Amino acid sequence: MPKFFSPDEYWEMLEPHLRRFSPDEQRAAIALYRELAKGQAVDDAQLARALGISAAESRTFLERDSIKSAIYRDGQGRVLGFGGLAAASMHHRLKVNGRTLSTWCAWDSLFLPEILECSAEVTSPDPETGQLIQLVVTPDRIASVEPRDAVISFVRPDAGVFGTSAANVMAKFCHFIYFFASQASGERWSEKNPGTFLSSLDDAFVLAKRFNRRNFGLALAPLTT
Repeated sequence: MPKFFSPDEYWEMLEPHLRRFSPDEQRAAIALYRELAKGQAVDDAQLARALGISAAESRTFLERDSIKSAIYRDGQGRVLGFGGLAAASMHHRLKVNGRTLSTWCAWDSLFLPEILECSAEVTSPDPETGQLIQLVVTPDRIASVEPRDAVISFVRPDAGVFGTSAANVMAKFCHFIYFFASQASGERWSEKNPGTFLSSLDDAFVLAKRFNRRNFGLALAPLTT
């Protein structure tokens, strides 16, 4: 098994399993991300205000398969996590606009800054050594990383994971994607987790940009023209 892979090779494995968003679903998804980034669970009325629609229309969006499968809710039925972003404490921390949020996996922290239109301070402990990896990620690049030799893991996509539920995605995909302080610690961890690979952060960021273009290209277009 290769220790590293090209973005093209991994994208060829991953892309066929991702759900498609219609143009209006893209807009709703981006709005949901940005409301969740305010640091609290999001209810139907809050999303409705962000989109300029009724609460009933908001509920309809949240029940669409493409969006519903990427949501998990709190005990009151509000959206607590969506598509890699969470307003709850998890392994990977993402600080944006003074608010501390979490991501489901390390890779989420590379594509979310573009969606949120802001830089993010990322902190995540190496699961093998406990050493803290710290990054500053802007919508356009990884501005800094410490330690400099940090790498990221990925897992071979399972066709039965995406499009099912947020819990399934987290358990079978996200929980295998971590930052590592060095290639050596990443290799030790990968040997214990079959199907995982290591990647450079630069290649992972290329994949992050490709993921955003594929899923939210129309909604993000005004930000890049």
